[in-house]
Amino acid sequence: MCAAGNVAADRARIELLIRVARMYYLEDQSQDAIARTVGFSRPTVSRLLAEARFGGIVQISVGHPAQESLAEEKRLRDVFGLDLAVVAEVADGVRPADAVGRLAATTVAERGGDSSMIALSNGTSLGALVRAMPRQRWTYSCVIQMVGSIGTGDPTLADSPDLCRRLAERLGGTFRPMPVPLVLGSAQVAQSMRHEEIVLTTLELAARSDIALLGVGAVNRRGHSGAILSPFMTPELEAEIRRSPAVAHICGHHFDARGRHVQTSLCERTIAMEPQRLSGVGLVMVVAWGVEKVPAIHAVLKAGLIRALATDQETARLLLDYE
Repeated sequence: MCAAGNVAADRARIELLIRVARMYYLEDQSQDAIARTVGFSRPTVSRLLAEARFGGIVQISVGHPAQESLAEEKRLRDVFGLDLAVVAEVADGVRPADAVGRLAATTVAERGGDSSMIALSNGTSLGALVRAMPRQRWTYSCVIQMVGSIGTGDPTLADSPDLCRRLAERLGGTFRPMPVPLVLGSAQVAQSMRHEEIVLTTLELAARSDIALLGVGAVNRRGHSGAILSPFMTPELEAEIRRSPAVAHICGHHFDARGRHVQTSLCERTIAMEPQRLSGVGLVMVVAWGVEKVPAIHAVLKAGLIRALATDQETARLLLDYE
């Protein structure tokens, strides 16, 4: 009988502890209110709550859904020597382009200001950023075209002139166009074009900008360098790149897996800010994501020219595990 009585008393005690803990932690009632309800004094309620914690009935955890992203951001900064890394969580039903674009746009809005100069490359990732950019009143800001135009008229490729114009509209400032092709027919024509006043001064402004925003192109095993460069690729050029160690390109310039600039015949015909001049920009941020882009993103981060990265969780984890 005593044993049964002890069991009943223990169960009643547990039920009381659960009731008091639920009222305090889940229903947000004060200890005074709980005391009036259960018929005990406030000090007794306080002791019951302590007993519930120490007995494992109440298990308190501190966290946030973004805590994994924050940890990945720190690891990316440490591993790649970045000043800034932002990692977007992609909820069910949300496209990575929307999640990363929104986070990258918010980052630019926080880092920029009324008189910011922002240099812009091209590509769908930057298109996502521009679409998500909150409207500003940066009257004296200027968006600068840092690469020539693809010129295909295909809106899915997010050409630099259109991106610059649209971003300037979102910021409330002006933009500096550079109405020349990204790749010209010969090295001689490209060399001459680089000395044209509008090209020379635009690229000089880009090299002195406060923020530079870049996409990343991936090179496949066939030597194909992605949609951005496809209008300019020939079988001979693809064969040249296929023989080279190139795995990535930014601003039309190729890089190998160790982050070294790979000189190709395309470099001599490209109108874009030279990669080494990125070192003079205040903040250079790559916006990129996707399993197929991991080797390319890894390569450009290894180059040491990029100081910031905006990506999603899946890509961040693959980058950190990539060898």
